[in-house]
Amino acid sequence: PVLAGVNGSAIENFSCVIYNVSLMNCTWEASRDAPGDAQYFLYWKGYGDSVECELYIKDENGRNTGCRFQNVRAGYEHTKFLVNGSSKDSLIHCEKYIQLYKIEKLMPPSNIAVKCDENKDHCLIKWQQPQRSNSEKDKCYKYQIIIKYT
Repeated sequence: PVLAGVNGSAIENFSCVIYNVSLMNCTWEASRDAPGDAQYFLYWKGYGDSVECELYIKDENGRNTGCRFQNVRAGYEHTKFLVNGSSKDSLIHCEKYIQLYKIEKLMPPSNIAVKCDENKDHCLIKWQQPQRSNSEKDKCYKYQIIIKYT
């Protein structure tokens, strides 16, 4: 990340995850050396203008330490995240770039069907691909089947 401001005032452990196709949660921690009155604001720039967090997650002191976004689409280009903050003593600035498709937690496949021959020597297994935020590149997804005999 690119950091600016008073030493030790920026955030730590910034991470995001996309789930249920279009919802994204981002979380971070205030640095141990951050001023007690520091407040943080998250922006991200995807396909258009920068968007500020729609719903902040706050810690016990009322400090923003996370964010929930809706209607997110995981593209293949890098997405810029910017955490700005301030306190009476300092300005806080942190930039991080993430490829959103790498942080998407996929839903499980659905409509799984198994059809075997009489001897169960050969089986055909079919499923419907899980819905995801970016379906442009189906070849990027691999599935693993684990067969257990009981």
